[in-house]
Amino acid sequence: MTKTIYTILLALFFIGCSKDSSDSDSSTIPEESMYFPPLTGTNWETKSISDLKWNQSAVQPLLDYLELKHSKSFIILVNGRIVLENYFNGHSSTTNWYWASAGKTLTSTMTGIAQQEGLLNINNKVSDYIGTGWTSETLAQENQITCKNLLTMTSGLDDSTDEVDPEDLIYKADAGKRWAYHNVYVKLQDVVAKASKQTWENYFNTKLRDKIGMNGNWVQLGVNSVYTSTTRSMARFGLLMLNKGKWENNVILNESFFNEATNTSQNINLGYGYLWWLNGKANYHLPQSQLTFQGSVIPTGPSDMFMALGKNDQKIYIIPSKKMVVIRMGDAADNVNLALSDFDKTLWEKINALYQ
Repeated sequence: MTKTIYTILLALFFIGCSKDSSDSDSSTIPEESMYFPPLTGTNWETKSISDLKWNQSAVQPLLDYLELKHSKSFIILVNGRIVLENYFNGHSSTTNWYWASAGKTLTSTMTGIAQQEGLLNINNKVSDYIGTGWTSETLAQENQITCKNLLTMTSGLDDSTDEVDPEDLIYKADAGKRWAYHNVYVKLQDVVAKASKQTWENYFNTKLRDKIGMNGNWVQLGVNSVYTSTTRSMARFGLLMLNKGKWENNVILNESFFNEATNTSQNINLGYGYLWWLNGKANYHLPQSQLTFQGSVIPTGPSDMFMALGKNDQKIYIIPSKKMVVIRMGDAADNVNLALSDFDKTLWEKINALYQ
């Protein structure tokens, strides 16, 4: 009898252990999937600060700082869902605003799309697509400049002017030997247009804008081709790049080009990819400077962050480790026109306070 009772108790013990183990497995919270808003309409899933277990008390100081610094809009996405969406100073969700140089990353992306369609090769010289004589260099010097040199800001052309007429594109160094932030990247739009046998805007709209539900259009401001859109459209592009060029299961930009674009592209400015800024590198250069600065571009920001940065503090920050996209549009935070400023550093201190 005693032996029978012992056997029953032992069996119950193992059943209990098995059940506990099963319960433990079933209580594991699965990783949340990436969300993509519908291509049309205004529906967009949200995620609350409390759902994320973030610090609610850090929200208002962040918003106060943004408003103080002349912001017009601000969005944080996590896994594609809107966590914060705020508008200031008369701006709204339907108002278009300019991307400034943050839009360079659109040109980079379109160049990659044209390459994956077999229309061009970034290692080919620019003159293969738009003809010779597009600079004032000798033919031998000009023929050194590849599409990749334009993507990486290593054309070797004199960066003392933003003009891009042939007489303004003057030899400064051999292509690939000097990093200098230069408006000549815009020639890539001509390359894509020639290679695709379409206008730049039509190719952009059909291959990128419409496929991810963006609005907006290109505006010619002097020599600059500038994109304007709503803040949510900027966030859509950020979400596409957070997901390595895929919108849901649709490959818009192949992952190979995405990886090249968002990693160090040359050995002069480690903080620069294909028209993207890269955080967390050992050193970096700034526009209009040949100085090497040690450390990370934004030391208060995540080290894996890559960024689209534009005049007057237009920002797309993408942080893969946090599955996060941060957008800021507005006027210059500190009445300076640099793409990078102390504003970035303080802003990231405020954002960090949300989840630290």
